[in-house]
Amino acid sequence: MDTLKERVAVVTGGASGIGRALCLAFAREGARVVVADLDEPGMAETAALVEAVGARAVTVRTDVSRLDDVQALADRVWRDFGGAHVLCNNAGVAISGGLESASHGDWEWLIGVNLWGVIHGIEAFVPRMIAQKQGGHIVNTASMAGLIASQGLGVYNTTKYAVVGLSETLQKDLRPHGIGVSVLCPMGVTTNIRQSARNRPAHLENPQSPPGSEVELIGRYLSPEHVAERVLRAVRANRLYVITHEEGLEPLRRRFERLAQGIRESQ
Repeated sequence: MDTLKERVAVVTGGASGIGRALCLAFAREGARVVVADLDEPGMAETAALVEAVGARAVTVRTDVSRLDDVQALADRVWRDFGGAHVLCNNAGVAISGGLESASHGDWEWLIGVNLWGVIHGIEAFVPRMIAQKQGGHIVNTASMAGLIASQGLGVYNTTKYAVVGLSETLQKDLRPHGIGVSVLCPMGVTTNIRQSARNRPAHLENPQSPPGSEVELIGRYLSPEHVAERVLRAVRANRLYVITHEEGLEPLRRRFERLAQGIRESQ
């Protein structure tokens, strides 16, 4: 996209962290911003920050795991702004713990937000974006955990690997329509994702979740603003991968060497 001025950017998970930073990055470029989240006070704070830089913002309470909520979000965007040009499927949650101790509630919660949330965004927005014939860009937030598996992050890994594969295919499918796709794969970022259980539905709780099972990530912790700037560059340049940490290069190299070795050993 050559400009974001007067365009409309929709960001799920926009109440804090990377989502808030994305809202502000788009606002500084002159975009109108739609903030979607479950955290209504956080959304209000984000909207106030967006308006403080001179951009218009609206907030829409949205549970991305529910298709009806995301369809209602798209309805609101088209009613208030007449269309959308950037969609950031950014809302996400995380848990730690071995797959042997994962409950059905763990799977349902993470798949509902991290994967169905992206799918619902595509279902609700992409057909309308194609029909408006103005191009655009989709940003799906995955993780380095969508490229490299880590012990103790199996449920999270599963959802993020799926988002990477979905995004790679979506880029091919939307290329003829002039709509770009980026998949964001950061390592550590200073957000409150470790406190994501605050929004976990009670019926999906795992009472057997072992204490002290948090996984420590390798590498630096970057600021959400740093990550948002990298996303903004990718949107402008129509780049698929947004990999924010150079520390990820070595584990990626080792993974692909193992894949190559697997091919050699299978001959």
